[in-house]
Amino acid sequence: MAIKAEHELHQRRKSRNVGVGLVLLGFAALMFALSVVKINSLGGPVEGFDHVSRPALVPVEGSE
Repeated sequence: MAIKAEHELHQRRKSRNVGVGLVLLGFAALMFALSVVKINSLGGPVEGFDHVSRPALVPVEGSE
């Protein structure tokens, strides 16, 4: 037979845990958003590093 009565202390801890979880989720979302903005502010499309030469980085002769 399980005891189902929840003490008032458990309710306070649960609400505090939910609050801490929401703050942590908000912080993670903020860090993700700042990362995306910083990556996109570098200019140009975002290109992954896949160990191949990228023609966009090769300087064109006579352009300077």
